[in-house]
Amino acid sequence: MTADTARRANLVGALITIFTVICAVLWCFPLYWGVISSLKPEDEVVRPYIELWPETPTLRHYIFALTETQIGTWYINSIVTAVGVTILTVSSSMFAGYAISQLRFPGRRPLWWLILASFMVPTQVLIINHFVLMANMGLLNTWAGIILPQLIHPVAIIVYKQFFDQVPSDFREAAVMDNASELAILFKVYVPMNWGVTTALSIVTFIWAWNAFLWPFLAVTKTEMMTITVGITQVWDAFGVYYARQLTAATLAGLPVALVYLLFQRRVTQAITLSAGIKG
Repeated sequence: MTADTARRANLVGALITIFTVICAVLWCFPLYWGVISSLKPEDEVVRPYIELWPETPTLRHYIFALTETQIGTWYINSIVTAVGVTILTVSSSMFAGYAISQLRFPGRRPLWWLILASFMVPTQVLIINHFVLMANMGLLNTWAGIILPQLIHPVAIIVYKQFFDQVPSDFREAAVMDNASELAILFKVYVPMNWGVTTALSIVTFIWAWNAFLWPFLAVTKTEMMTITVGITQVWDAFGVYYARQLTAATLAGLPVALVYLLFQRRVTQAITLSAGIKG
């Protein structure tokens, strides 16, 4: 490599780095603004000019959110529903992916094509059907009513199927010769070889379920059954909207997801990469 080529490469690398930093700042600024505004008195939030730091920082809005609202109950509802959606989605997708990948049964190929086709159907299209079904079953305003319609994740089945396909057939044949059951083969052979996929999908599914708003908003009308994403819309006052309180509630709602992402960043990135590869 010549000196000119090396200089051009360094220049391109520097420009890419600068561009990346600018994009990161632009993306992070709204988050910073929301958190900082939650620490401001209301009169500072509604000022017509930008202040990057509060003149008189206060925690009164956090105290209000923690003591005057049902945010603790909303947290519990979100944890229960997000964990329920994660466990049921990952486990059912694992079984379905294994069956389509390794078992031979009538209708296997049409079922696979049906799953691929359902992947292209927006979930919003099914909202009315879900609502009518849950209402007829008497599951509105219940944890089950929030969880069940959120279990449709064809991409998780596709990911599992693709990875199970890559496991050498010798492992399955050896397990069959040892008279292992299908469940034993799945959990002792295939799952350990794809444990990273299971972990990544679990984390991303949990984050997705925690952030879900549309279906929980439609399925719940009782304040005590609301998830955190729906409950923060109830942080208002009889005299009007208090923006600082809304931003405080939004900050508290997003805090668990931010912590999960920071703790499992590599797994989250892996799952997003897997999903993007399947979609591509």
